[in-house]
Amino acid sequence: MKGELETINVGIVGHIDHGKTTLLQKLSGKWADTHSQELKRGITLKLGYADITLYKDKDTYNREKGEPVLHVSFIDSPGHEMLMATMLSGAAIIDAAILVVAANEGIKPQTREHLIALQAKKVKNLIVVQNKIDLISAEQAKANYKEIKELLKNRYENVTIIPVSAQQEINLDEIYRAIAELPLPKRDNSKDPIFIIARSFDINKPGTVPKEMNGTVLGGTLKQGCLKIGDEIEIKPGRVIKEANQYHYKTVKAKIVNLFKGSRRVALLTPGGSMSIETSLDPAIGKSDALAGCICSLPGILPEITTTIKIKFALFPEVFGTGTQMKVDPIKASEMLMLSVNTSMTVGIVKKIKNDEIELSLKIPIVPQKGENLGIARNINNHWRLIGYGEII
Repeated sequence: MKGELETINVGIVGHIDHGKTTLLQKLSGKWADTHSQELKRGITLKLGYADITLYKDKDTYNREKGEPVLHVSFIDSPGHEMLMATMLSGAAIIDAAILVVAANEGIKPQTREHLIALQAKKVKNLIVVQNKIDLISAEQAKANYKEIKELLKNRYENVTIIPVSAQQEINLDEIYRAIAELPLPKRDNSKDPIFIIARSFDINKPGTVPKEMNGTVLGGTLKQGCLKIGDEIEIKPGRVIKEANQYHYKTVKAKIVNLFKGSRRVALLTPGGSMSIETSLDPAIGKSDALAGCICSLPGILPEITTTIKIKFALFPEVFGTGTQMKVDPIKASEMLMLSVNTSMTVGIVKKIKNDEIELSLKIPIVPQKGENLGIARNINNHWRLIGYGEII
């Protein structure tokens, strides 16, 4: 739309307790779980969201005054190793990432694992925040800086590393500058719309009378195309229905009732930013993230769901996140792998292997989009660990 600012989705990732959520609170002025005042009631978010407008005032950037230059949608991913699947869901909907490293603690297993996850999800643009510099000496800061440079070697060369104290609000303006200088993603409004659902929920307060109830709300991002109020939409794989001890997936159809970009109500949704779609669906259908991991589009556009998938893959040289050096063993026939496709997770059994291609039989169906990249994880010591990445063929 004419005059509308460009929007970029920036994920904040890193090891638990390295200061991600505090940093985001300082950058955005809000705790990252209230993506919209209109829609926040009753939401239990797996990913945190916060939106700001970035302004340029002379030669500095801030979120309060000057000329508006960019709309930034932050996504706060959990750092705990048990929530790696959630982090991968966040990586599926971002254009760039801020990797937070606490200078007083250094590189941790999940720091490495999150960096490799960004690679698996093909997130090319990265800013590194060396946080908590107020807690260490200049010599320790320099040693930690070298450690970070070594970590980025052969993966993310020439990445900006910004020494920061989020708590003391030191160098936040340099983070704003680095975000403003990120290359903007190419958006294509002319293609068929593809909305990636990261969460779904019921926003009604207990005791709301039926005629005043809002329908299921879908949260996520529009990768391409446009959606408008009144559009009929189709959600796949859709609802899980149990019949005769068998689980089936049924495509869900609905009408768009309201659209929100960040906290703004809009009539037309275009790519970029965190978004919400209020639908005509019974709120019970989408509550508690029941539709998270699905894809939404106009009727007849999405391919049929499938429980068989063929992947061209590449393995990482070692397993990250375990705290010990461990080589990645080759994929074997009949082994179980977990795949992260967009914001969905599914487990599959390897049926065929030929060179760098594998075929899997999936437990939970996916919407197969040719060329879509995915993360591949293996169960190692009762934890799903990323071992590689691939694309659907």
